[in-house]
Amino acid sequence: MSDDYKLETLAVRAGIERSQFGEHSEALYLTSSFVFKSAAQAAARFGNQEPGNIYSRFTNPTVTVFEQRLAAMEGAEVCIATSSGMAAILSCVMGLLKSGDHILCSGSVFGATIQLLGNIMKRFGVDTTFVSGTDVAKWQAAVTPKTRMFYVETPSNPLTEVYDIAALKEVARKAGALLVVDNCFCSPALQQPLALGADVVIHSATKYLDGQGRVLGGAVLGKREVVYEGVLGFLRTAGPTLSAFNAWIILKGLETLNLRVQAQSAAALELARWLEEQPGVERVYYPGLPSHPQHALAMRQQKSGGGIVSFDVKGGREGAWRVVDNTRLLSITANLGDTKTTITHPASTTHGRITSEARAAAGIGEGLLRVAVGLEAIEDIKADLARGMR
Repeated sequence: MSDDYKLETLAVRAGIERSQFGEHSEALYLTSSFVFKSAAQAAARFGNQEPGNIYSRFTNPTVTVFEQRLAAMEGAEVCIATSSGMAAILSCVMGLLKSGDHILCSGSVFGATIQLLGNIMKRFGVDTTFVSGTDVAKWQAAVTPKTRMFYVETPSNPLTEVYDIAALKEVARKAGALLVVDNCFCSPALQQPLALGADVVIHSATKYLDGQGRVLGGAVLGKREVVYEGVLGFLRTAGPTLSAFNAWIILKGLETLNLRVQAQSAAALELARWLEEQPGVERVYYPGLPSHPQHALAMRQQKSGGGIVSFDVKGGREGAWRVVDNTRLLSITANLGDTKTTITHPASTTHGRITSEARAAAGIGEGLLRVAVGLEAIEDIKADLARGMR
């Protein structure tokens, strides 16, 4: 499609290639393999001499539509779809790094990301240093001759720390490293990291891209020369593949992404302001608030503060669990980006498998709660939280 189209239009139209039947909605191709016209064509497809579908582990028309649409929305040359967000991170690291390489990763990231980079990748000879805080000077100081990747969530999970993508890119460039940005919390509706200097963008499509808690999915995006051969080669061989059905579901989610994220961001800002006024709340973490340490940066990089609000309640774990257990409307689940508002206690769920020392270093206390604001009436969300804070 034309580069002149706006994101809202791309979210509905990009990537569509209609079959001979002229369907209006994207077709769902549930097939494991594809038939060739001749042995010569089969050989050409397998040898990468002719474009076309081969086997749904790495080529499927429905998945291709999703990849092309998300690439258009992110301003990326290529997108490689994966079975989940964690599969996207794994494919990125395994496809672009080798034994002996070193990763610098922000200290405040999803718990499974900490496990993957800090423990599992170490078995394959890839070491990771977790950098505490958003100060770019700390990243510069942590660079080694073997550093080949900077990995950052911005905003981060669950403390919504915001990182200066352009400044980190400059440090990464001097180090000869790639800058990988997890854009899960914002989605392309609020932030486009590639335009700010990132080399690679990661998505858990399970979250805002689907937006209704239905299926799992992930994606790796960037320039063809950076991500295509390595990441696609890993996916083709190892198979952490996005299914055609899941791709079709997420495609329908993309159509309403901008509307949902705008509404959720507006509601999250109102909730964050309300939480700051509650006597049982010690601190609120939300980039859209002037009290947020990186508020000015967030307003430069993002269109709004996003839909995630985290806050510390008084009373530690007991106080936090009291709030959770007294909710009647909010869903007690670790998923986010849903139309239904969710609440979780990170220290005992998403970050429960990492050590208490690692949690402390990441700033995740026992009284911390994370709310992913959905599309319910904001007054009902406030009332549900107030019940447990009284």
